[in-house]
Amino acid sequence: MLRNLSAAFTGGVIGALLSSLLFWELSRDGVISWMGIALHPGLSLPWLYPRLIVGGLWGLLFTLPLLPGRPATRGLLWSLAPSAFMLLHQMPAAGRGLFGLGYGALTPALVLFINALWGLTAALWYRGAAR
Repeated sequence: MLRNLSAAFTGGVIGALLSSLLFWELSRDGVISWMGIALHPGLSLPWLYPRLIVGGLWGLLFTLPLLPGRPATRGLLWSLAPSAFMLLHQMPAAGRGLFGLGYGALTPALVLFINALWGLTAALWYRGAAR
């Protein structure tokens, strides 16, 4: 059980690191601005640390026995949980409206894409490490 929890948390952290770095790189290269989204993260430890911890906590979802033999499907399915939390709670609480549309019309697509990368990475890590 401890091995599964460790693998899930670590997978979530690694997924969060990869997706956060991609998000920062897309912003740095101007892709996010080109999409009309007003999000511009700066790569710093105070920005990155909370994402890693929260990503690890979300990764604990992988310990639930849902679709155990299908890591890609599991990863995409579980990525909907943090996406829904961001789009339905965090962004409205920040005053950016439902689905974060105050940042731009394509914000939901960006959130789903970034979290899908998190989910796929976390699921593949969990599958390999929990054996």
